[in-house]
Amino acid sequence: MATIQELIQEQVGKHPVVLYMKGNPRAPQCGFSARAVQLLQQSGVKELFTVDVLADPQIRDGIKQFSSWPTIPQLYIQGEFVGGSDIMSDLYQQGELQKLVEKAQSA
Repeated sequence: MATIQELIQEQVGKHPVVLYMKGNPRAPQCGFSARAVQLLQQSGVKELFTVDVLADPQIRDGIKQFSSWPTIPQLYIQGEFVGGSDIMSDLYQQGELQKLVEKAQSA
């Protein structure tokens, strides 16, 4: 059986765009997660793999250790940690989030 860290590594490595969030895209459980989904949708994401950290306490704690980032949501694009909702907002305003999403989807 894989460790939580191995499971997370597999998830971020297997999917081009991964969002660890509270809830799911149709029913986010916090405003930050809702904003993250909205930004990704506005950036043109077609395939978004999401993980509801509220459904699994091990993933909720494990993702924070994996990234050394204390908050949720957390975005990974092409296996690389991008950041949380504030960083996503800044990248979106600069037009960079759209570029990252487009590059990931064309890879």
